Amino acid sequence: MSDDDTSKIPLAGTASLDDARSAVQAVSSQVFDFTGVPGKASEAGPGISACSGMDEEKYFQVYHPWNFQPNSPGDVDKAMEHLKAKLNTGGWVLKDEYRDNSPNKNLNLVADNDAKKVSVSIVAYGKRPSPSLGIEVVSGCYRIPDGQTIHHS
Repeated sequence: MSDDDTSKIPLAGTASLDDARSAVQAVSSQVFDFTGVPGKASEAGPGISACSGMDEEKYFQVYHPWNFQPNSPGDVDKAMEHLKAKLNTGGWVLKDEYRDNSPNKNLNLVADNDAKKVSVSIVAYGKRPSPSLGIEVVSGCYRIPDGQTIHHS
């Protein structure tokens, strides 16, 4: 979700920071499963950011950038094929597929799940010494329950 899309960021409902992080973590786990190849994910957990143009004391987004490294370097392309197929099922809609303007012309996928109020962006880094996928899951804007505080991270 780029800054140009802030007016289109869906409201994801009311949730505590922990519940919202857990929801995004569950989506990241689903995306991991969608790769369909053995590998490992980086350990970084979800973070909290402000919703652009909204009261940052009441609204927040959860973002979860992580890296997936297949056990076999040749499985990056296979994982992307699995992701392309899976990100058009179960409420997911593949919104964009393109090659970026990097020297390696990396394949990028962008998909949304309106029911879960999340978006995922995936970049295939197949030509690196350690081929991997860069993945970021971003939620819609949550409202913090009354009496709770948002701690941006």
